[in-house]
Amino acid sequence: MDFHYLLHIAAYSDGVIYALALLLLLELAVMIDRFWYLRRTLLGGSRVVRALARTGVLSGAELEMLRRAAGRLPEAVLLEMARLHADKVRGEPLAQRLDEAIMLMAPELDRRLWILDTIITLAPLLGLFGTILGMFHAFGVLATPGTAPTAVTGGVADALVATASGIFIAMLGLLAYNGLNSQVRLILHQLESVKTMILNRLDGAPVVPLGAERTGLRIPA
Repeated sequence: MDFHYLLHIAAYSDGVIYALALLLLLELAVMIDRFWYLRRTLLGGSRVVRALARTGVLSGAELEMLRRAAGRLPEAVLLEMARLHADKVRGEPLAQRLDEAIMLMAPELDRRLWILDTIITLAPLLGLFGTILGMFHAFGVLATPGTAPTAVTGGVADALVATASGIFIAMLGLLAYNGLNSQVRLILHQLESVKTMILNRLDGAPVVPLGAERTGLRIPA
């Protein structure tokens, strides 16, 4: 399959193959972007969970140090929320505020995944549309006197390339979509775990004002 044949196939589908190529490029861009972000978030969240698991009682200074070490991870928002409100509310009221923070962060985790979901549905339909257009060309040659039957069968084979391309794009997108959704669920589970660990370690322990104590708590690499 050389470049000239690809141009022939694209012309046979009236340009639908070009649209499918754009969908494939968009799909790959979303896959790489979301995989990089979610994988980095998942690994960073694991370090926060391990650091919290080694902590007996959380103080204000420890919450601040954990928040700084978490950087731009979603867990940093939970730690900041706990640091700001733990000296005012405890128990269920604090848990509700942490739930609020998780709900506000959730849309960021599955951002742009709707593009993959759309491509999964659109690509096979677009490929089928390209095949139908190719069929018009394939059977249109019968109007020319003296046309060999092989010209029709060859045209049908060329027309089916669009459908095959659309199905391939959809299958690739489906695998990526399910894998990325699984990572989103794991991150949400991490956030719920961090919330529970914060509540357990703040329960019954007064929060020392920031700057009143020093601690050596660090998030392990």
